[in-house]
This record gives sequence, structure tokens and C-alpha cells, in this order.
Amino acid sequence: MTSLITLSHGSRHPKAVAGIEALTQRAAALADVAHWQCAHLEFNEPDLATAAQQLAARGETEAVVVPLLFTEGYHHRVDVPEAIAAAEEASGLRLLRGDSLGTGAGMAQVLAQRAGCQPQCAPMADHLIIYSVGSSNPQANQAIARLAVRVADLTGVSTSVAFATRGGREDVAKQARIYGLVRVLPLFVTEGLLLDLLAEAPAYVDSPLGVDLAGIVSHRFAHAAGLPYQTRQLVQIGR
Repeated sequence: MTSLITLSHGSRHPKAVAGIEALTQRAAALADVAHWQCAHLEFNEPDLATAAQQLAARGETEAVVVPLLFTEGYHHRVDVPEAIAAAEEASGLRLLRGDSLGTGAGMAQVLAQRAGCQPQCAPMADHLIIYSVGSSNPQANQAIARLAVRVADLTGVSTSVAFATRGGREDVAKQARIYGLVRVLPLFVTEGLLLDLLAEAPAYVDSPLGVDLAGIVSHRFAHAAGLPYQTRQLVQIGR
């Protein structure tokens, strides 16, 4: 049976690792995967090589690595393939690279569903903001902008973007002055220091996406593992 390894960027936030573990456990349950591991590119342990070695020690021979990344920036293009190559060599495990989380139709659905769930303490929003880390790669930022268009189409609510590394909190405050009641949808897998910057922002800030991403992760696993199309469909909708 193919195992699952999720590969996060890593974070110095004290709650980040627990969030990754909860997501991975839920995705593994959806995909009916018995053995799973979390791994991180930096800041946290284990790294990918250690996680692969731990699975190999249990007698596992193959695993799908699902990078918990939204855009095709430097980590996606350079760090992930290098980490997979090093982990294969260190563990002897066959590692199949699954697609990243991405910014496609599936992610738009997750965000639209989140926007449609009205928390008890949140007023009805006049405007939605997708809050992303941001990248030095313009194409990566453009992908987030296209995601905002998809979310607006699905929800019927105007949607824009703000980047944590490019004005973040100030941009959210500016948009709140323009639009009124603003709700922020963080494009974050789990808690992070850049998300904490919005603690005093004049907007309702949602929690990280967390286990809401389990359907996407399990579908990425199923596709890379070569499961039958019908099985991938069931995994994608979370059954």
C-alpha cells in the first residue's frame, strides 16, 4: 500500500506542526491510507528524508509526497524536487510527487464554501479578501489574483487579494475603508506568524484552511498513486 507524506514549507509558529498533522491525518483517512507522515522544508522536524526513513523502517516501499504549497514559486520549482531526490537516496523509498495544493477550481471551491459558512461572530461581508503570503515571482501572485476571480464568481461577492509580504495588514485596512465590512480568507494551510499580523486588522479574519484542504490532498494522493478514476472522484468529494 502506498503511504502518504505531506510536505509543508514549515513555520516558526508554535501551532503550525499540529495543524499539518491534523490535515494529514484527515487526508489519509479520506484516502484510506494506513501509513502517513508529515515533513517540512524548513523550521520544523522531521524533514522529508527523515520522514521517508521512518516509513521505510516500517517496511513501506513507496509513498506519495504532496507539497502543501499554493503557487509555483521557488519552493515548488527548486526546493521540493531537491528534497524528494535527497529523501529517496537516504531512505531507499520510491517517492512519487503529487501535485501541490494549487490555486485551481478545487481551491476556489474550498474558499467559496468557507465564505458561505457564516461564523456566529462574523457579520455578512460586503467584500472578501484572499490573504496570501506573496511571492517574488509575478506569475505566482497572478495565480492568486485569478483565484480571487473564481471565488467572486462562485460566491457573488466581490473578492480581491492582499499579500502578507507586500503591505499585508495595511492593504487589508485600506480595502476595509473602501468596501466596508470585509472578511479575510487566509490562503494559509495552518497558523503562521504572517497571519498573526492581522490580529488587529479592521476585518473579520477567518482561521487557516486546515482540514478543509483534506479533500484536495487526498485527491492529489490518489492521482499520483494511480488509483482508479472512480476512487479519485470519491476521495475528492471527501467520502
